[in-house]
Amino acid sequence: MEIKKNIPNNTITRKLVDLDRETGNVYESINIIARRANQIATELKTELNRKLADFSSPTDTMEETFENREQIEISRYYERLPKPAIIATEEFLDGELFYKENKEVKEA
Repeated sequence: MEIKKNIPNNTITRKLVDLDRETGNVYESINIIARRANQIATELKTELNRKLADFSSPTDTMEETFENREQIEISRYYERLPKPAIIATEEFLDGELFYKENKEVKEA
């Protein structure tokens, strides 16, 4: 999953008017953002697990697991990424999310 560089890592106070501009309802907008955040979290978790699976073997001891520098760097990269809720909010405010009235969310 590719994440844009202009997404902040920290939370930002938002005006409710900005959130309900597209849907006319703050709660519907939050629901759309939450559903997209769940999709993003699932994608990131799958991607991370796929990358870390390359390093695991059934014969590894705890010491070998903690000493693997590449695995540690991959984990740190994913820890530094913005949270899925922040990414989804930015996508929503930038108009990159498409949704239907039946509450199904699609990425642009």
